[in-house]
Amino acid sequence: MSDPARGLLPDGATYGSLVGTVADPLLRRRVGRFYWFALGTGVLGTLLMLVSITWLFIEGVGIWGVNTGIVWGFAIANFVWWLGIGHAGTFISAALLLTRQPWRAAINRFAEVMTLFAGAIAGLFPILHLGRPYRAYWILPYPNTMDLWPQWRSALVWDAAAISTYLIFSLLFWFIGLVPDLATLRDRAPSRAGQVVYGVLALGWRGSARHWHLHDVLYRTMAAMALPLVVSVHSVVGMDFAASLMPGWQETIFPPYFVAGALFSGFGMCIVVAALMRSGLGLQEVITHRHFEVMAKIILAGSLTLGLSYGTEWFNAWYAGDHVEREHVRYLFTGDYAPLYVLLLFCNLVAPQLLWLPRARRSIPTVVIVTLVLNLGMWLERILIIWNTLSHGHLPSTWSVFHPTFWDWSLLAGSIGFFLLLFLGFARLLPVIAMHDLGKLLHERERGS
Repeated sequence: MSDPARGLLPDGATYGSLVGTVADPLLRRRVGRFYWFALGTGVLGTLLMLVSITWLFIEGVGIWGVNTGIVWGFAIANFVWWLGIGHAGTFISAALLLTRQPWRAAINRFAEVMTLFAGAIAGLFPILHLGRPYRAYWILPYPNTMDLWPQWRSALVWDAAAISTYLIFSLLFWFIGLVPDLATLRDRAPSRAGQVVYGVLALGWRGSARHWHLHDVLYRTMAAMALPLVVSVHSVVGMDFAASLMPGWQETIFPPYFVAGALFSGFGMCIVVAALMRSGLGLQEVITHRHFEVMAKIILAGSLTLGLSYGTEWFNAWYAGDHVEREHVRYLFTGDYAPLYVLLLFCNLVAPQLLWLPRARRSIPTVVIVTLVLNLGMWLERILIIWNTLSHGHLPSTWSVFHPTFWDWSLLAGSIGFFLLLFLGFARLLPVIAMHDLGKLLHERERGS
């Protein structure tokens, strides 16, 4: 009988050794200089984001590069990019759970946390873009004295409903999976304070057969609910564009195209986070080369899917015979942003083809570099979806070029720093790997041997 944990767990591993590998960095091991350097970078990035937001509140959206024609710019592009990264986390965890993939055990926890942090950051950008962000609550269907309701034809209201639903569900899904590990930390915590805090969060978990049965039923049910939710939520984001009448946006392919792009960039960020957690917390025994090899294959499949989407977009513009759509495609390759579009195609379509080579898939530095390149490409895609259409719309008198300002770049860089800070805090407070899933994987190996 084949070993389901081949290449995923160290030889001679026991449940105690696996728990110690994950729990000791939290409870007993000191952090090194690399962690403090990364933490300082995250703090500086967060401060930069706060300064950018403060100045935005003082001066208004005029500090950005938005103009009369291009009214969305960086803010909405960053929103879509972060949301795409966030959507992949819960989908990865849920899909791998339902398909019983053994390599899920080492990545599902931080993939789910990636959803929470990236989704929360994404939700900030539409609010900041409002112009009057202190009235963001107007888009919520709350009871009020004048019986007013939000404008349901507005894409902003769709996003608010979709993001809030997804974040609440993802938070519950993540916490339910975390409960058994919180009980383990409660039992291993060396300090009384740690025992109390982890004990309260563990909700009285005892690890009985009844607890495990109820936990598995609820967890798998929520995983089955998560898959259509992920698809629907990012389809809503795609409809933000497709429901308009702008050239290049009014396409039925946009909802599935956005879903495929979200999973593509989300898996890329998951690989980067896995490499950082593996190196920073000494998790080489449980985050192995096989994990990166399998995820590299998914990245390769995502690149091919995205290439099919690009080709379909170009073909439809030609086949429909619509002059405006053909002009839009021509502008992609010859317009003001043509060099960026070529770079986008290289990052998303050409660079991932390196992963056809088995040697490249087994090289962690190579896989990480490829995924960093593709995340740059996916960010360029979100930017150019907005710039190319709004810069070259139906009315020539409105044509203009977007020039980002320092505050555009600072808010983007600051949000990345804030994401890093949140992840570093999580890595020092909660287990980044699901210890009970590693235990189940070990049990399957022992039963099959």
